[in-house]
Amino acid sequence: MSRRAMLLFAALSLIWGFPYLFIRVAVDDLDPTVLVFGRCLVGALTLLPFTVRRPGSRAVLRRWRVVLLYTCVEVAGPWWLLSDAEQHVSSSFAGLVICLVPLLGAVFGLLLHDDDRLDGRRAAGLLIGLVGIVLLLGIDVNRLSPWPVVEVMLTATGYALGPFIVDRALSDLPAIDVNLVVLGITALGYLPFAVLRRPHQVPPIEAVLSVVVLGVACTAIAFLLIFALIGEIGPARATVITYVNPAVAIAAGVVLLGETLTAGMLIGFPLVLAGSMLATWRRGKREPLTAQPVSPAV
Repeated sequence: MSRRAMLLFAALSLIWGFPYLFIRVAVDDLDPTVLVFGRCLVGALTLLPFTVRRPGSRAVLRRWRVVLLYTCVEVAGPWWLLSDAEQHVSSSFAGLVICLVPLLGAVFGLLLHDDDRLDGRRAAGLLIGLVGIVLLLGIDVNRLSPWPVVEVMLTATGYALGPFIVDRALSDLPAIDVNLVVLGITALGYLPFAVLRRPHQVPPIEAVLSVVVLGVACTAIAFLLIFALIGEIGPARATVITYVNPAVAIAAGVVLLGETLTAGMLIGFPLVLAGSMLATWRRGKREPLTAQPVSPAV
């Protein structure tokens, strides 16, 4: 890779490894509905100047049914579930479970017949990844509440399903316009709930800054950077970020928030990582479906 590509890759690996930490900080003082509303509003306002002279948003709105489905599956649902879960689980645990996205994407590709090839390498990857998540949850089960774990798993499921919706119904539209509309719809949908759940006193500065960073850096700026990286190295190689982010999330949680590095993480993470890489392995030049990073969440 060129120096520019290396810098873009490093920046994105860090930026998309930190949302879990900022979510964990914010939910100490903000209701998840307020957090999701603020993140989407800030992200949409940041992207707006890049689309104001473009007609793409109108074309996106003409497919409102599919866009609404994608919004619920990829942003509105997962972001609330993840924020609610992080009131009870560590940011490092949440970031680790989210690394199941490529593994789940491989399963959905087979179920939806987007990829019928299940060779020995990919079957082994699915099995190894499954063993990894069983060990991750099984070893740490005594210290975890069931529902937050389910919420994080549902978040990963939504992140894995979103690209299939885009590939089948939205891939011909400008991705930046799709995300602007998606963030705007989510912000409007959460507005009445955020008003009802608003804090009754000014939240601490760290909570406010967390929402701003989530909206500006982890959503809008990261979205712009990923397209620059794709232009440098192509979509398939750009998805290697998916395998780096969980390590950043774990390190950030342990070092900055003092979270515990558990035995389940140490044993389960390498297996989930290896399983994901094997399960999404492809021969030939066909780009993987999950290599289309049109989502601000994945």
